[in-house]
Amino acid sequence: MEEGIDNIFEEDFSLLIEAGFIATKQLDEISAIRLFEAAKALKPDSNSPQIGLGYIALNKMEIKEATRIFESVLEKEPDNIYASILLGITTLLVKDKRKKGEKMIKEAMEKTTESSIKDLGKIALLWSEKDLAKKDKAPFFAPKEKT
Repeated sequence: MEEGIDNIFEEDFSLLIEAGFIATKQLDEISAIRLFEAAKALKPDSNSPQIGLGYIALNKMEIKEATRIFESVLEKEPDNIYASILLGITTLLVKDKRKKGEKMIKEAMEKTTESSIKDLGKIALLWSEKDLAKKDKAPFFAPKEKT
């Protein structure tokens, strides 16, 4: 039985995706992009590398780019819960769209039984409630005093 190219590199694809997220967490953007692009070369139809690239943009606070990427993933795969919750988190960062982001996160949490997604959603909603909602009142956002 001949093994297809998809089967040969299946494990490599998963490792590339995982390594890309690790590189992102380590703030190694160049390596992360290369890893996600390599994964995309192995499986051009997979949305996982795009989610990784969106995650990089989110970490860099490139809200428009992260939004564009997560929305493009959801156009192709409307039931992608991970893209939905990351888009919700991205939307939280836009003050006048915060309620929409909270709604998106809650809807994603309701659609899944995956505990890691539910936990991410809970943390994001708590962050929105405790930190983002009070952002304008925090001392580091206060107007500078005249000297």
